[in-house]
Amino acid sequence: MNSASRSILFLSASLACMAGPALAEVASSVTEVVVTGQRQAYRGLFTPEETPQSLVVISQRTLQDNNIAGLTEALDLNAGVARQNNFGGLWDAYAVRGFAGDENLPSGYLVNGFNGGRGFGGPRDIAGVERIEILKGPNAALFGRGEPGGTVNIVTRKARFGETGGEVSASLGGYSARRADADVNLAAGQVFGARLIGFYDEAESFRRTVSTERYGFLPSFGFRLGEDTTVTYDLEITRQKAPFDRGVPAIGGVLGKVDRRTFLGEPGDGPIKADATGQQVEIQHDFSPAWSLLLGAGFRTTSLTGFSTEAELAASRQKLNVDGKSLSRQRRFRDYEADHAVLRGEVSGDFQALGVRHRLLVGADFDRFENSQLFLRFRPAAVSGNPSDQAANVIDVFAPVYGRFPLPTPGPQTNRLDVQEAVGLYIQDQISLSDALQIRLGVRYDDFSLESLNRATGVSQTRSESRLSPQVGLVWTAAPSLSLFAAYGEGFRSNIGATAKGEIFEPETSRSFEAGLRFTLLEGDLSGTLAYFSMRKSQVLAADPANPGFSLPIGKAGSQGLEFDLNGRLPGGIEALLSYAYVEAEARSDVLDPNFSLQIRKGDRLINIPAHTANAQLARDFAVGATEVRLGAGVQHVGERLGETATKFELPAYTLVRLFGAWRATDRVEVFGEIQNLFDETYYTNSFSTLWVQPGSPRTGSVGVRLRF
Repeated sequence: MNSASRSILFLSASLACMAGPALAEVASSVTEVVVTGQRQAYRGLFTPEETPQSLVVISQRTLQDNNIAGLTEALDLNAGVARQNNFGGLWDAYAVRGFAGDENLPSGYLVNGFNGGRGFGGPRDIAGVERIEILKGPNAALFGRGEPGGTVNIVTRKARFGETGGEVSASLGGYSARRADADVNLAAGQVFGARLIGFYDEAESFRRTVSTERYGFLPSFGFRLGEDTTVTYDLEITRQKAPFDRGVPAIGGVLGKVDRRTFLGEPGDGPIKADATGQQVEIQHDFSPAWSLLLGAGFRTTSLTGFSTEAELAASRQKLNVDGKSLSRQRRFRDYEADHAVLRGEVSGDFQALGVRHRLLVGADFDRFENSQLFLRFRPAAVSGNPSDQAANVIDVFAPVYGRFPLPTPGPQTNRLDVQEAVGLYIQDQISLSDALQIRLGVRYDDFSLESLNRATGVSQTRSESRLSPQVGLVWTAAPSLSLFAAYGEGFRSNIGATAKGEIFEPETSRSFEAGLRFTLLEGDLSGTLAYFSMRKSQVLAADPANPGFSLPIGKAGSQGLEFDLNGRLPGGIEALLSYAYVEAEARSDVLDPNFSLQIRKGDRLINIPAHTANAQLARDFAVGATEVRLGAGVQHVGERLGETATKFELPAYTLVRLFGAWRATDRVEVFGEIQNLFDETYYTNSFSTLWVQPGSPRTGSVGVRLRF
C-alpha cells in the first residue's frame, strides 16, 4: 500500500484525533442513527405494519454486537438468505428465498436505493453501514430488475446537520487479524455536514499462505439549500487484495479427507486486486408535508485483476480421479472491468380522493451497465495421454509443494464486452379503504437493450425487450396486535451476456406470491412475522463449468416455503432475535448440460439452498457498579444442501455457536470481544462442484476498543 493510499485510509481517524478535544459530546448510544428528512427511494413512508411484504432489518447494534465486517456474514443472521458460490472469496454471493441470479456475477444489492452489487469491487465491507434491509416478496412494481425472492438494501450513515462527534475503534483477532474504523461527523450548523468514514482490515487465514488486505474511505456530505431542500453526496473508494481460493476437493465425493487448512492454489500467483470507486448524489425537495421529490444519480466503476491456479473440473483432465491425491490444476488470468451509471427520479404524495387516503409513488429510472471481461486460461493435459505432473500442473492434496513447476502461461479464452441499457417507469398507490384495510396497486414498465460483443471474433449481437410488471398487495389490521398481508407480483430482468457459442440470452421473467401475518406480544415489546411464499421464474442461468465466464440457460425454477422472524425484548430485559426458514427450491424443467452431459431434471434441488435454516440470538445489559456490561450468545443452523448441480453431492448440515460481550467503562470508552464457532465445528459454507468446496473458519475470536467523543 503506497503513501497516498495510507493517507486516504487514515484521514478520518486523523481528523478525529485532532478535533476530539473540541468536539461536543454526543449520545452514548449509536444503535439507531436517523438522517433527518432523508427518504429512501422506492420505499415511500410506510411502517412495517402497513407494508404487504416481509421486511427484515439488521441494525447497526446487531452488527457491532457480532463484530461483523462483511455483508455476507451480516446476511447469515437471517434464515431466508443462503450463501452461494463466492468466486474464490472475491465477491458476495447469496440467494434470498432460494433464488440467486446469475452465478457469473456478484449478487445484486442496493446502496441507498442505488444498485451497488453489479461489478467486481470485491466483498462489501460493513464500514459506514447504518442498517441492512432485506425486502422480501413481490417487489417487481418498484424494483423491477431484482430477484423475485427479495432485495437487499444497504442504508449508509449520512452526514448529519447540527451534530459534531464520532467514534474510532481498533481490534485484534485470531490469525493475525487487525482492523481499524473511524466515523467522524463534522457540522457547520444546520447548513452543512461532513461524515468521514474509513476502515483498514488486514488478516491472515486458517487457510495456509492466504492473507487479505482491505481499506476504504466512504465519506458523506450533506447540504441544506433551504428549509425544504437537501442535497447529499456520497463517495466510495475501496481497495482489496486477496488470493483466489477455490477451497478444498471432496475426493470421490467425500469431504474431510483433505485438511480444511490446505490451500491448493499457488502463492506465486500473488493476490487478486478488486477496486471500487463510486459516487452518489441525491436531491430531496419537500413541496409540503404531503408531497416530496427525490432525484438521484450514481456512477460506480469497478475492476478485478490477477492470476489464479484452480482445480480443473473436466473429469477427462483430472488426475485426482486416477490416484486420489494428484490434483490437476488450471491457471487463469482475469482482467474484469465494469461501469455502472444510474439516474432516477421519484415523486411521492399523500392525499385524499373519493373519500379515501392515497399514498402515491411515481418514478422513473435509467440504468447503463458495461461489463468488460478479458479471460486467459491454461488447462492441464488429458489424463488419457498419461501426462507428466508438470503437464497436468498437479499438486499433492495431502503434501502440497508450492512452486514445484514454473507457472504456466495462460492463453486466450474470453474477450467480451456486454453493454446493457434499461429504462423503467413505475407507479404505486396504496389506498386506505378503511382504518383496518389497505390495498396496494402498482405497475412497472421496463424497456432494455443489450449488446454483446465478442472482441476475439468481432461478432456482435443485440436484443431489445419491454414488458409491464404488475403488483397488488393487501394489508388488513385484524386487531391492534395482529395484521395480515398478501401480495402478488411479476418481474422482468435482462440476462446479460451470451453462451460460449455466442447465443444471446432471453430475459428472465418471474412471478411471486406471499401471504403472512404480523403480530406483537408483551405489550408491543416483541414483534414477529410468519410468511408463506411461492415463486417461479423462467430463463434461469447457471455458470457454464466448461467455459468459465459464460453461463447456460437451465430453463425454469421454482421456490416455495415458510419463514418466521421474531425480535424484541423478553421479560428481564433480554433482547431476542429469532429467524427460521423452510425453503424448497428446485428446477421446474428437464435440461441436458451440453458440456458434461449431466441431466438436470424437473424436481432437482437448486445448488447451495438448504431446506432448513435457523438463527437465534439473546443479549442482555447488566449494571456493574458505575459501568455497564453487555453479554450475548447466538446459534446458527444450516441444513444439508446440494453441492453440485445435477448430482447427488451434498454439503453436510452444521450448527455454529457464537458469544459476544462489551464493557462500557465510561460513556466514551467501550471494550468489546466475540468468539465465533465456539465448539470448533468443521463445516462447509458453499460449493460449485466436488472440487471447489469452501470450508468454514475454525474457532476464532477478537477483542477491541471503541472510543466515542
